[in-house]
Amino acid sequence: MNQLRKSIGIVGARGHTGAELIKLVARHPHLDLAFVSSRELAGQPLAEHNAEYHGELRYENLAHEDVATRRADVVVLALPNGKAAGVVAAIDAVKGEGYDPVIVDLSADYRFDSAWYYGLPELTRDAYRGQRRISNPGCYATAMQLAIAPLKDLLAGPPACFGVSGYSGAGTTPSDKNDPAKLQDNLMPYSLVNHMHEREVTRHLGVPVEFMPHVAPHFRGITMTVNLWLTQPLTLEAVRARYTARYASEPLVEVIDDAPWVSHIANRHDLQIGGFTLAPGGKRVVVVATIDNLLKGAATQAMQNINLALGYPELESIPHE
Repeated sequence: MNQLRKSIGIVGARGHTGAELIKLVARHPHLDLAFVSSRELAGQPLAEHNAEYHGELRYENLAHEDVATRRADVVVLALPNGKAAGVVAAIDAVKGEGYDPVIVDLSADYRFDSAWYYGLPELTRDAYRGQRRISNPGCYATAMQLAIAPLKDLLAGPPACFGVSGYSGAGTTPSDKNDPAKLQDNLMPYSLVNHMHEREVTRHLGVPVEFMPHVAPHFRGITMTVNLWLTQPLTLEAVRARYTARYASEPLVEVIDDAPWVSHIANRHDLQIGGFTLAPGGKRVVVVATIDNLLKGAATQAMQNINLALGYPELESIPHE
């Protein structure tokens, strides 16, 4: 086990996920924050924005080349989609000088790049081979894959996934999807076919899926209701047994009987799966998963991947039962 202290820098630290990751780093016994980069908050003390951080760091507005010169052991990119490549290129430009950090990208930019390890630990942990470029899965995609995986070998067709997210999933850039006034008493459907997470799950789970996302007035948390048609009938007990067995050794996946509530998963680091319902004939199953999109759907999963890459216990700094 690697007990040496390591440094970590976060680019795009103003966003919701960046703030949650800072909390996890602040309580980590072997990680020190090297820098936090945010154009909007540059110059402001980090401690004024994050109650769990008690150091002296201030937000900085770092150019791509500046990120590389800081030589942090880990660089986390918490940037909007389409913005990661410049930072990665700047780091790669100095690899010949002996600098090769672990890079964890929280955007979708490298989720379809086979040169990057796709880090959904509960499903891909065994495929980790020391890669130093890690693509963090999407929040919706994490919920979908964990909800489908135990029955993947029995699927008769594409699972239909109805997802509802809190508006924190739309980020901090103002839009209809994160405007509380427009969301009040509302449920907003969007990107109902060919959504990024639909393509992501299809690629990494290896089966086609159909995904219909919606955003709701609550701030955080996702409810994912998944309809699964099977090639052979199962009993309800057999369905539950598959999920229980698949996740028995996974502390961040809890299998329950009742349909999980999004209000119960908010601010928790695990994912809940339950509400198993069987249609007459035994070939149609409905499963419900809930996940905090900012935690297990983003920051918590990033910390799992960082710990894995650095040789620390996977759940170091992650509260769990």
